[in-house]
This record gives sequence, C-alpha cells and structure tokens, in this order.
Amino acid sequence: MVSEKPPLQLSDNFMFPKLFQAFRMAVGPGKLMVALPGLIVICLAGYVMDFSRTVIVTPQTQERITELDVYMAGAEPGEAVSEFRKKYEAKGLRAGVFSTLWDFGSEKFHTALRELFEMNFAGVAENIGAYFKGVAWAMRYHLAHCLIFVVIKLAVLSFVGGAICRMAALQFARGEKPGLIEALRFGSQRFTSCFFAPLLSVVFIAIIGGIIFLVSLLGLIPYVGGLITALFMLLVLFLGAVIAVVLIGTVGGFNLMFPAVAYDGSDAFDALSRSFSYVFSRPWRMGFYTLMAAVHGAVCYVCVRLFAFLLLSVTRVLVSSAVGIGGGGDKLEAIWAKPEFMNLLGSSSAAPAGAIEAVAAFIIYLFLWVVAGLVVSVVITYYFSANTIIYSLMRNKVDNAALDEIYQDSDEPGNDSIAASTRS
Repeated sequence: MVSEKPPLQLSDNFMFPKLFQAFRMAVGPGKLMVALPGLIVICLAGYVMDFSRTVIVTPQTQERITELDVYMAGAEPGEAVSEFRKKYEAKGLRAGVFSTLWDFGSEKFHTALRELFEMNFAGVAENIGAYFKGVAWAMRYHLAHCLIFVVIKLAVLSFVGGAICRMAALQFARGEKPGLIEALRFGSQRFTSCFFAPLLSVVFIAIIGGIIFLVSLLGLIPYVGGLITALFMLLVLFLGAVIAVVLIGTVGGFNLMFPAVAYDGSDAFDALSRSFSYVFSRPWRMGFYTLMAAVHGAVCYVCVRLFAFLLLSVTRVLVSSAVGIGGGGDKLEAIWAKPEFMNLLGSSSAAPAGAIEAVAAFIIYLFLWVVAGLVVSVVITYYFSANTIIYSLMRNKVDNAALDEIYQDSDEPGNDSIAASTRS
C-alpha cells in the first residue's frame, strides 16, 4: 500500500505568528541562567587574549584611530593598513583584537537596529556587511588570535546553544519546561554534534579548495601547463560551483544546525544535511521566517534595553537623592557613572578619590555588567529560541513532520509514556 502525505491545511502556510512565542521563551530564567555564564566565559577568554594587545592605535595626542578604522575607510584597505602600521608601530598605542572588534560590532549592531526601524533595509545590509568586513580584517591581520578565539567561542556556544535549543524545542513542541540540569546534560551529551556540524562544511570547502589548488599546480608544467589548465577548467569550475553551494548552505543553514540536534537528536552530519535541505528546498520561506524573527527580535531587544535603562536610571536617581542630602553627590558620580540608553555602564570623567572608592566603583561596575550581560543574554536566548521555532516550521513544511514530534533520549525519564503517546 502506497502511503500519501496528508494534505496540508491552508493555515500551514500562515504559521509565522508562532515565531512571536520566541521572546516569551527567551526570557525564561532557565535559559538566561545558561546564556549568562556562557557569555561571561566568552568575554573572559576574549579579554584574557587581549593582553597580547596586537592592534595598533594612534597616539593619545591624536584622535583615536585603530587599524580597523583604517581598514574600513580605505579604498585599498590592505595598502592603507600596511602604511598605518609602519607609521605608528613604534610610537602608537596598542589595543586588543576582541575589545576592538566588540566595540565595532556593537556600534554596527545598534546602527543596523536603527536602520531597521526606519525601514531602511539597504542600511541594515550595509551595516551587516561592514561587520563581516571587520571580521575579515581580524582574520587577515590577527589570524592566530581569531582561530583560537573562534574555537573557544564555538565550543561555548555548542554547549550553551545545545542546552537552550533543547529547552526551547521541548517548550515549543510540548509545552514542557525541562529542568536546568536536564538541559545541561543534553548539551553535554550532544556537544560534539553541535561543535562539529558547522566545522564539517569548513572541512569540505577546504578539501575541495585543496583539489582546485593541486589541479592548478599542473599549470606550472613547462610548455604544456596552459593546455592542462584549459583541459581541467571544466572540473575546476564544477568544484568552484560546489564550494559556492556549500557556502550558501552554510550561511543560510547555520542557524538550523543546533535546533536540528535539539529536535531530532541529529549527529553532526545529519544536522548539516538537514539545514542544507531546508534552506535549498524552501529558500524564500526560510528568508521570510528569518526576517520576521529579526524584526520581532529587534522590537523586543529595544524593550529589554529600555527596561534595563529605566531600572538603572530610577535606582541611581533614588540613590543620588539620598546621597545628595549628605552632600555626597560628587562621590556617587565617581563610583557610579550615569547610565545611558546606548551605554548602560555609563561614562564619567570623575575618578575615585581613594582606594575605598575605587573598590566601591569596581563592585558597582560588576553589578552593572551583570545587568548589561543579561540584556545581551536575552539576545542569545532569543537567537536560539527563534531559530528552534524556525527549524520546527521548516521541518513541518518540507518533511511534513508534526510540530510536537521531537526526539526523546532513552535515558530521559518518562520516555516510554511519551513515545506511546507519539505512536498513538
């Protein structure tokens, strides 16, 4: 008997409102408790590596300009950066790669956010492109630093992302809220799948690129090298097309790799193949879901940041009022800078007068950093939650899989009853 897929209802084509559940899922305490430590580990790794301070900056007597600024402004960035490095290598200041790229990326992120609200999609694309150009600068001039940091970041996100995606998958599919320990256990068990899924495409591109390189070496043979190159041109073009397809699939499907592990218990290869399949099967739908999630996430991010800004501002005003009664307004300014919407940590020209005030300023800074870190953590949890929902919707459309169909590990309690209910 030939089985046929049941016909899809008209409502199946209008499921994008389910994406609006992502924010409610993202602000769950369990997910934030996973995301914040992961963010702290990534930042600590970046700042520790920044002790190398390999980025050249103009001297203090001039306006602060970094290598990255020169790279972004130059028509021929490579030549401009080389001249800049020669000019200021001896007399210039130094900065870290992580802090330089973090400040640059934060600026581009908020600029792109503003352009999005102004419906200037060209500006959004321009800022996103500028960020990736900045990443290209880091890879070009600080390759060893970037490779080490990327491995660390991918390792942390593989564990954190796997746990968050698992919690989001169970919550979206079945309305369950798994415990923190259960989610962390899943993240550790599926760490290798999450870690190697994006690396497989890199390895595949490297292998194909190596073949092209070896074939191209045949062109160095005297007399007949040009003819050999021409004969192998069709093969080289085909391999180049394969690399282009893998690049498109990796960029478009990267967001689906961790959710594939969380939803289907996929290994690295299966997660990669599923993400590629969904992207190439329904590219417009994938793009539409991603755009809707980005717009919704931008609105929610502004609300979260506004809440954090009001929290800090109201608290500081009340503290300032109490301290001002005793004439300690200047002391408060020295240990707690006034928060700004775009800079929750604030900036102040006043410096602590003594060691006690310096310690107080440091402690307050740590608490402020936690607040700012929670704002960034919401972005992380929203990213994984929204893409988990997108994966479920794409799987429903491409594979006709039910939204509540989710992988259950045999070690998890209650698996037998869940499996029974699934079969029924």
